[in-house]
Amino acid sequence: MPDASYLDYHAHTPLDPEVRSALFEAYIGLDANPHSQSKNGDAARIAIETARQAVGALVGFAPSDVIFTSGATEANNLAITGVLAHLRQTGRKQILVSAGEHASVLSAVAAIKDDFDVRVVPLSRSGRIDQNAFAETLGPKTGLVSIAAANHEIGTLQPISDIARTARALGAIVHSDLAQAAGKVPLELSQVDMVSLTAHKLYGPIGIGALCARRRVRRLLTPLLRGGGQEGGMRSGTVPAPLAVALGAACSIASERLLTEAQRVAALRDRLLERLTASIEVFVNGDMDNRLPGNLNLRFPGVDGEALVMRVRENLVISTGSACSSKSLEPSHVLLAIGLTRGEAESAIRIGIGRFTTEHEVDRAASLLCAAVNDLRAMSGRLRAS
Repeated sequence: MPDASYLDYHAHTPLDPEVRSALFEAYIGLDANPHSQSKNGDAARIAIETARQAVGALVGFAPSDVIFTSGATEANNLAITGVLAHLRQTGRKQILVSAGEHASVLSAVAAIKDDFDVRVVPLSRSGRIDQNAFAETLGPKTGLVSIAAANHEIGTLQPISDIARTARALGAIVHSDLAQAAGKVPLELSQVDMVSLTAHKLYGPIGIGALCARRRVRRLLTPLLRGGGQEGGMRSGTVPAPLAVALGAACSIASERLLTEAQRVAALRDRLLERLTASIEVFVNGDMDNRLPGNLNLRFPGVDGEALVMRVRENLVISTGSACSSKSLEPSHVLLAIGLTRGEAESAIRIGIGRFTTEHEVDRAASLLCAAVNDLRAMSGRLRAS
């Protein structure tokens, strides 16, 4: 039996061989505490600073803006909870997030809703924020706006530059979760104050990410973790030099390949969609014009998405939605937010195409999905008939 084709790049991107080599070499050559005064510690510290430059360069932030974290979830929490003291002090206690944010953002603001005025901006059918609702909600009391550049389920790209410019004009701090967007699409972030990213969505290892915070906002942050004062006092704990090196390598590769890779991946996505629509009834969730190159979120009328994922799992790795909420029995909050019914949301699957996906895998996926959908619809028909 051939190996299962991996089309779940939004849950995790496989480790790039170049990144793996850099990681393994760092584990051997940088086996030291980078905060120590030893010669080996100096080498590890220099390697971390080199990685910091690569991370900042990918998203247009200065190296000194980069705070290494365990991943995007920690970075999102630091961005949101880190500014709360400042918001209290200034009296700007309104926080705006979109209805399609990752669980780490929605959970962070839910935890403070008794003390802060948390507003959830609705989404249009395309998955973009409702611009009128955003403009009406934004005001002089708005202290923080946190909206992801790209959605983790339907891949919709937000007009983050316009959002940030509008919010900044009214004095709000702007944060964007770039876990899905960084290294995948060109981003204009000059008006964005803070961004979060994670290595394992960039063909790097699990266990490291970063919050990039521009100087004017970084000085306002209150750290989540206290201790030895590493990362300029923003994130105490020994920085894992090998993981930082691997993240830096992943960011450098992404910077070099972004445009050509986006074109190739988008072509594969379109190829898959063409083959599916030519054979079975299928609908796309979200906006095809403003979308991550490798994303497809599809629904198949009359077919349960979970049943479809299980039907093909021996040969094809896909998902029904975010891996962070895959154990939930509730339908995707993102799909409900764009106006799908519960039944429509439960018929959806998410496909993620990436760096190592081949045309053969895409064609195989189309065949497997078509066969599985037809089988499940036939089974459903027989059950109804009985």
